[in-house]
Amino acid sequence: MLRKKLYTVFNKLHGSVLNILFPIACISCGKDGKWICEDCTARVFIQNEHVCGVCEKVNTPDGKTCQKCKKKSALGALVAATAYTNSLVIHAVHFYKYRFIPSLHVQLGDLMIKALQKTDIPLAELIVPVPLHPKRLRWRGFNQSSLLAKHIALNLWPQTQLELDEKALVRKKYTSPQMKINNFQHRKQNVRGAFCVVNPKKIKGKIILLVDDIATTGSTIFECAQVLKNSGAKDIYAAVIARQEIKKH
Repeated sequence: MLRKKLYTVFNKLHGSVLNILFPIACISCGKDGKWICEDCTARVFIQNEHVCGVCEKVNTPDGKTCQKCKKKSALGALVAATAYTNSLVIHAVHFYKYRFIPSLHVQLGDLMIKALQKTDIPLAELIVPVPLHPKRLRWRGFNQSSLLAKHIALNLWPQTQLELDEKALVRKKYTSPQMKINNFQHRKQNVRGAFCVVNPKKIKGKIILLVDDIATTGSTIFECAQVLKNSGAKDIYAAVIARQEIKKH
């Protein structure tokens, strides 16, 4: 107990020192107070039109998987809140993941919430973040997808806290970072067999919202969705901040 209290005090002092040395300012316009100020947030376009999350070729409502792709994917829909062409979004995601600023999950999560509230996909019975391998979690210090998932679970619908299970999926295999792999097939191979469900009883028959930060080819999300489906989930939908374009070859 004492160790926990000391750890909490240290974190608060550490945060205060960082705020003094490196004051928080909008990463777009430089305004003090927030990493993304309200004016800049308002200028981020939330997508109204979506395409099939698997093939990205067919326009579908809410990013639902098209009829053809349903035959090869367990994913019911992929909702990308905004485009990964917006410089503010690109910088925010980079700060969040690689400059280790976990507090950005609130504003990035709000973008995802706005997008999800515009859709007609069924309300999730369980929210599941894409897990990090313990080795990478120790390196980063936090799971960016878990923080986003928590924010969504608490704020997606007013006065309704959705169930969240951060341990429903486990990354059992340490893989190379997907961002370092350009080949589509190599990305699929990289995550194949990387995930497992710890307790199938917790997800059996449930509608699941899978949460990740950025989708590129979608290989990680597709693999997670298939694992969840194989373990008894009823339907799996996914939400990301944005989808980064890459040639599928």
